[in-house]
Amino acid sequence: MDAIYLDHAATSPVHPDVIEAMLPVMKQTFGNPSSIHQYGRKARQLLDQARSVAASSIHANEKNIIFTSGGTEADNIALLGTAWANKSKGNHIITTVIEHHATLRTAESLEKQGFEVTYLPVQQSGQVSVKDLRDALTDQTILVSVMMVNNETGVKQPIQEIGELLIDHQAYFHTDAVQAYGICDLDVNVLNVDLLTVSSHKVNGPKGVGFLYIRDGVQINTIQFGGEQERKRRPGTENVANIVGFKKAIELIAGEKDQRLRKYQSYKQTFLETLKELNLDFAINGEEEQLVPTIVNISFPGTNVESLLMNFDLAGIAVSSGSACTAGSIEPSHVLSEMFGSEDERTVNSIRFSFGLANNEKQIIEAATKVGAIVNRLAS
Repeated sequence: MDAIYLDHAATSPVHPDVIEAMLPVMKQTFGNPSSIHQYGRKARQLLDQARSVAASSIHANEKNIIFTSGGTEADNIALLGTAWANKSKGNHIITTVIEHHATLRTAESLEKQGFEVTYLPVQQSGQVSVKDLRDALTDQTILVSVMMVNNETGVKQPIQEIGELLIDHQAYFHTDAVQAYGICDLDVNVLNVDLLTVSSHKVNGPKGVGFLYIRDGVQINTIQFGGEQERKRRPGTENVANIVGFKKAIELIAGEKDQRLRKYQSYKQTFLETLKELNLDFAINGEEEQLVPTIVNISFPGTNVESLLMNFDLAGIAVSSGSACTAGSIEPSHVLSEMFGSEDERTVNSIRFSFGLANNEKQIIEAATKVGAIVNRLAS
């Protein structure tokens, strides 16, 4: 039995071309990019080339790109760094109840350090309300952080509208674009964002690398201490091989984006149509018109997530509930709990399916057929 991977929102397989791009760096370009000798200069050249490619992908200047170890570190720098650098202007931060834990846990930490945090509610559609954000703004607000695409539901958030709202406000605007990068058109100037987070391993690049875009003029403190790498914003010797791999992944996105999106949208449509043909009782969580092509979160009435995950895995289907696992116990999704209420059965019977490089049409039909049989058996 060949396993079928439908968990690309958790991580994606590294593209073969990315691996090929990284190998020569690991074999030959071992110099420290901060060293002034020829070995260091060669590594620095690769780093500069990658920074330029990353910047171009979001219509930014290369000097505004800071390489990090991934999305979590970038989110931490964005929130902690701007909060402490701008405390003299106010102590109010706005985020949402459906953020990735890299943002939520950081916001909670800032609360303990004396900042006031407003957590915007979410509608059943999966979107936050721009009106709620407008109502929450005060003259003490120094930072707004709203993710671009929710990692559990795949629902797009109204980032451009929020950016327009904040143009004349002192608050900096950060968006976690980890699930949007490579899927949505990203132009930091059109979106009016001041900080933007990206992670490599969601777009068929290596794990352990990402970047944070920081607009000119943003006052931000360092949260780590050491050397003066990454424009004194993020100390530590850069992971050149992984950054080169990330660069290649970005270049592949640029050349194949439309083709990939059509393919992944087709996979999602085929998957859902197959479930319907099997007369399966299911519901999609979130407004379908606002979903990205790669993610769909589905509720299966009469089932529970632990049984679903176990049976899917036994059948060779790798998926996720999108919820945290603590000490072996799967907790209800915080995103779905906020959308529907903590007592709603959708919080404990929903599965996230996410499509990508590891899939083909035949697999999608096979996976949907197996899912249908398992759900019908468990529901009965």
